[in-house]
Amino acid sequence: MSDKVLMKGNEAIAEAAIIAGCRHYFGYPITPQTEIAAYMAKKMPKIGGTFLQAESEIAAINMVYGVSSTGKRVMTSSSSPGISLKGEGLSYLAGADLPALIINVQRGGPGLGGIQPSQSDYFQATKGAAHGDFHMLVLAPCSVQEMADLTVKGFDLADKYRMTTMILADGTMGQMMEPVSLDYEIAPAVEKPWATNGTKMQRKHNIVNSLSLVPEELEQLNIERYKKYKQIEETECMYEEYMMDDAEICVTAFGIAARVSKNAINEARKQGIKVGLIRPITLWPFPKAPYKKAAEKVKEVISVELNMGQMIEDVKLATECKVPVTLCNRAGGMIPSPEQVLEAIKNAAKGGTK
Repeated sequence: MSDKVLMKGNEAIAEAAIIAGCRHYFGYPITPQTEIAAYMAKKMPKIGGTFLQAESEIAAINMVYGVSSTGKRVMTSSSSPGISLKGEGLSYLAGADLPALIINVQRGGPGLGGIQPSQSDYFQATKGAAHGDFHMLVLAPCSVQEMADLTVKGFDLADKYRMTTMILADGTMGQMMEPVSLDYEIAPAVEKPWATNGTKMQRKHNIVNSLSLVPEELEQLNIERYKKYKQIEETECMYEEYMMDDAEICVTAFGIAARVSKNAINEARKQGIKVGLIRPITLWPFPKAPYKKAAEKVKEVISVELNMGQMIEDVKLATECKVPVTLCNRAGGMIPSPEQVLEAIKNAAKGGTK
């Protein structure tokens, strides 16, 4: 394994993308992810890549569409309101079955909101990124190392399934610094027979388009796409369990909220409370299996979130309403403290609120 280097989360994403073979980046500066664009602006010209600061987020996502259609690995990044502007392009990418990596380093909202970390784009990423019937793969890192690891994984999944992968981080993940290993074995690029990269007079022209005016054909395209989504739900769910073997209370969280929760869990364990953590790494597909299993033995699930309660809806569905699911949260750019989470755990240990 290579030596570790101290990197900021945003920089780790950018370097991992380059290692994964991304040579095309289009973006627009917005706090708290601007370091990704700055890193790409410095590195891409040196390795024969393309960096372009687009005139808007809308322009950037459409440039991603164009490069992806040629079969190249391509990435854009932004933060919450910028991702909203990319919405139409995300739907077009899905409609054309094009792979791409989208980074959302979330900030508080709605509207322009603030520049502090948030998880309030969960619904947007997992339920309704834009118009039409489609999903994106959504990956949620909780360390700088995972910012890098999931970037490489995100490109691989995007190519494997011909769909968009989103890294859903938060401002804390983007700005914090930790040691990172960037020792990856990258598979050689494979030919993409659907790409619009020139026929060389050896095949028919490829057409990449999201327009389908015959309703019967569009219906069938959606049906086939959802067959693929079902396969992804069965094979690509990722999650971490922490101290769940004997847990009587389950805390669930992702991103920075999971790190805060682990501190609270460790303290609760010292006080004799049997509590564990389920951390979803894929937010779509949502890993239902560990929650279903936990619901058979725990007496309460506590969802810790940096929003007004979004992931909690998926947690309730996954537990099939067999146990109470309560919310421990802060919003608007505030982060729950370990003490707040510990208090929620103690309350659950005492019987919770009915």
